[in-house]
Amino acid sequence: MLDLVARRAQALRAVRVTPPWTTIAQRTFAVTRAQAKNRIYPTTIRREEELQTLTLMSASSRVPLITMWTTNWCQSCKVVSPLMRELIEKDGIGEAEGGVAYVEVEMDSPDLGGVGGLALRYGINSMPTLLAFDRQEPQLETKVSRLDDLKSKAFLKKWIQTEAARHGSGGAGGSFMGLFGR
Repeated sequence: MLDLVARRAQALRAVRVTPPWTTIAQRTFAVTRAQAKNRIYPTTIRREEELQTLTLMSASSRVPLITMWTTNWCQSCKVVSPLMRELIEKDGIGEAEGGVAYVEVEMDSPDLGGVGGLALRYGINSMPTLLAFDRQEPQLETKVSRLDDLKSKAFLKKWIQTEAARHGSGGAGGSFMGLFGR
């Protein structure tokens, strides 16, 4: 008897007919990932709130924010800035790894507190300096301030790719400006 009931249930499952008055809606979903894009912010950061906003946006989108710390009078910055923009915007360096955002921070802005303000907090003591933020954390261990490195296209490509590969995983926050061991 039990065997007969099991066979009938199996037969019903195999036949399963949809009544003609019902409709079955099907919806397809895209399964391809959106292509990551680099983003260059057109304005120069002159206030601490602006930097906080961009680091928060960067953290929410899981895209590292690369900052270039500069001043109005820095001649080396005028060489490095176009090189960074070219690598990120035109060459698309970092897009394959997840993308990066880029902005310049004007260190001598009175609203940033000059050299003793925000720059001191992040250990910026020379211009230009590249500092990445990931999940709102400054990546102090990977900060670049050596001018030879900043002018080297090959070095900058590798550095941008390394920072882009973090895509929200953090790390390399470092110690307090390297003062308490490594």
